[in-house]
Amino acid sequence: MDFSKAMPRPELIAMVQTLAEQKGLEKEVMFQILEDAMLKIARNQFGHELDLQVMIDRKTGAILVKRKMTVVPDDYVTKTEVIEAPDDGTEPEIIDLFNENRNLTLTQAKKKDKNLKVDDVVEDYLPALYFGRQAFQSVRQIVMAKIKGADREKQYEEFKDRIGEVVNCVVKQNEYGNLYVEINNKAEGYIKRNELIPREMPHTGDRFRALVLSVEKSTSGPQIFLSRSHPNFMAKLFAMEVPEIYEGTIEVRAVARDPGSHAKVAVWSKDPSQDPVGTSVGMRGSRIQPIINELQGEKIDVIAWSDDVAELAVRAITPAKALKVVVDEEDHKIEIAVAQDNLSQAIGRGGQNVRLASKLVGWQIDVMSEEKEAEIRTKEINERISLFIAALDIDEVIARLLLSEGFRNIEEIAYVDKSELTSINGFEPELVDELQIRAQAYLNAKQQEFDKKVKELKIDKSLIDFEDVNMDQKILLANSDVRSREDLADLSTEELQAILTDLDENQINKIIMKAREIWFNE
Repeated sequence: MDFSKAMPRPELIAMVQTLAEQKGLEKEVMFQILEDAMLKIARNQFGHELDLQVMIDRKTGAILVKRKMTVVPDDYVTKTEVIEAPDDGTEPEIIDLFNENRNLTLTQAKKKDKNLKVDDVVEDYLPALYFGRQAFQSVRQIVMAKIKGADREKQYEEFKDRIGEVVNCVVKQNEYGNLYVEINNKAEGYIKRNELIPREMPHTGDRFRALVLSVEKSTSGPQIFLSRSHPNFMAKLFAMEVPEIYEGTIEVRAVARDPGSHAKVAVWSKDPSQDPVGTSVGMRGSRIQPIINELQGEKIDVIAWSDDVAELAVRAITPAKALKVVVDEEDHKIEIAVAQDNLSQAIGRGGQNVRLASKLVGWQIDVMSEEKEAEIRTKEINERISLFIAALDIDEVIARLLLSEGFRNIEEIAYVDKSELTSINGFEPELVDELQIRAQAYLNAKQQEFDKKVKELKIDKSLIDFEDVNMDQKILLANSDVRSREDLADLSTEELQAILTDLDENQINKIIMKAREIWFNE
């Protein structure tokens, strides 16, 4: 580009350098902003219909303005394009394809340069721009607006990659409990009231840390949403206070929080010889205390992670001690029995301790006294023994043997491989064959009875095919006018629990949410 005939403008270079440093932008970005601003001035001076380009010499500050024109065939002068009108009775619009401000015919172009051909672009340099007072003010306004836009874009690009990080904040404004904060002296963030720690009342000028939750674009700049109540905030604070977690030799595997009140954190060490709990807590609590202070005195239980869900659950109900654990892998449910005088401690105030333990493990945990657990287990065993005796026409000894070998229902007995039954002491092949024949006959009879009820009660196929409730439960539902999956999805927790009284609230909610998946799919 030949800038030799253009007047050098060293003051422009100095201005770019100053603004770039003040706004933290690249110099090239500033030059592009200036070129865009001056393009508007050029269009005002030379005509908006022209195809113009403004360039600034990055070394001298010289400004060049050029016009671009495209070479078209000679017959292009007479060509038109018809734009069909909408169906409102107006005439179609006919426009000329040739634009004398942006096009040159091939003949006209040859006069300039005989080597030019169709579709080539011819560039002409225009006189220097005149910067009067009005033009200068216009450039200034455009530049400041563009700088603001570039600054917002820079903030967005910076913070969209920092989601999940902890940042330092200063409270700028408290609006009905929602906070506007300044982040690292760079950008503005927003913390909704429900993302603060309960009972926390920051004032203007207060300093604290928060987790970058999400970043969204908007016309007024990036919206940076922060949180102090999110479980990941606690995990990040541990990484900041415990070097071994920051370096990755110890990992925070799970966090469950009631923000501002109580939390449980499970940690794991890659080095078996290293105590992850003691390392995370620090000598006399030196490492965990700053985290507690940051979280307004939130009590934190740090436990060692285990891949064994039963062992993890036992550790999670700390400080209570488990006496017995029963794991239901099918329903992701764990029952823990504790001593009677330890029960209130295991459950916690308002059920907080067991609720946090359930969140940490990811399974439902039910805590009960040893006496209650024995009572429930005895009742469950007696019900299954009674079922086996009635369905298979066997005596109590055989029923107890089946139960002790892990058989929980008739279906398992009917369709299990014969070798699993013959391996039971005293179960001869003839006995096994007879047991399976009786089990299958019982199931067939039950299916026939169910089919009969389906016709009588007019149960919809959508409920028949719904696998999360068994045949008996489907009959109970139909007797209560719940005859389709849609009917089931419409029920509240209380309504369904009144029908299926043998299920707990967690099981009821799982059934309802499964039934409502049809709405989500729609």
